[in-house]
Amino acid sequence: MNDGTGAHAKESTTAGLGAEKGESRRPLWATDTGVLALDTRRALVALIKGPYVSGRSHPQLWRSVLGDEAALRARLSDMFLELVVDTDSRLAFVRNAEVPDEQVPAVVRTHTLTFLDTALLLHLRHELLRADRSERVIVGVDESRDALRVYGSAYGLDEVGFAKRFNASWTKMHKYGLLADTATEDRFEISPVLRLIFGPDEIRAVREEYERRLAEVGTNAAHAREDRDEVMDAMEDDE
Repeated sequence: MNDGTGAHAKESTTAGLGAEKGESRRPLWATDTGVLALDTRRALVALIKGPYVSGRSHPQLWRSVLGDEAALRARLSDMFLELVVDTDSRLAFVRNAEVPDEQVPAVVRTHTLTFLDTALLLHLRHELLRADRSERVIVGVDESRDALRVYGSAYGLDEVGFAKRFNASWTKMHKYGLLADTATEDRFEISPVLRLIFGPDEIRAVREEYERRLAEVGTNAAHAREDRDEVMDAMEDDE
């Protein structure tokens, strides 16, 4: 992650001109007391709604994030939210702030993952980390299903049962914005935000939960454990 200098500094300067010229002080409706420019407000809403703002998919919102980053951070901080901006990946998102020694409300919802959800998440992240940061990573539904089929066997699921659970997990990843449609049916792009949403603490937490659930399977999961080791090695390299 960098400080937004270089090629993106020009974007930042351009995006902030509206506020400097007084656009932020123009009321949008009769009782409007807001101080943010219109585009900055749109960016604020997009960040809160999630899952993220992409410079490639939402160029105008992305310019607003860069141009009024300080103001956005202030507004989000008032809501116990932390803004994460990665100019290399051209992605921005918010997460719940960690406030030491204080109990504060969690604004961003968390989602409970099933064992297969976790396995799929680690598989997708592993595929993403194998590629260069500048590359788009495209995966197919069938190849991903085949890669995780061993987990269905470990749990004693038949083909129908495994397919049902896999499809539910795939739908979740798509809903959460971690998989995006492409022009080719059954081919999806892995969102680069998957590189960013896991810091060292999150990675350790996912690994521990994954290990716990895998241990519940017992001795029938030898092949799953071999695949697990490959995924875990990739995660350790990225910590």
